[in-house]
Amino acid sequence: MVGIDRWGKEYASFSLPLCEKNAAAEGVKNASFRRGNAVKLDFPDESFDAVTSNYVYHNITGKDKQALLLETLRVLKKGGTFAIHDLMSPRRYGDMQEFVQKLRDMGYERVELIDTTDGSFMTPKEAGRLMLCGSTLLVGRK
Repeated sequence: MVGIDRWGKEYASFSLPLCEKNAAAEGVKNASFRRGNAVKLDFPDESFDAVTSNYVYHNITGKDKQALLLETLRVLKKGGTFAIHDLMSPRRYGDMQEFVQKLRDMGYERVELIDTTDGSFMTPKEAGRLMLCGSTLLVGRK
């Protein structure tokens, strides 16, 4: 497993030692971490069996979020699975139903958007309190 994190000056509290400490706290032993940027991942096409992200892209300002998703999916191998969780409001991401159809048209399978504020992950009230309105999970297979 390879974790990517941005350790730029705007995220002064993030660092390789912090990533390693967090992984160890969760009992994860098979992970390595690299500095990276979701706008342009430093990996060849189809490098990974699975890709996942949790509440990352909404923090990247001034970038097309759907383009960020496509960049992430670029490094996914054919047959690989993805799970991307973020605040996918229309204001941030545009029309995600249209994006799902685009992925299907590109050959992706079982592409689905899951509202994670409907009580299955958290209640709408919790989402509001935690400022996670629009929290959505995009899943599927390449």
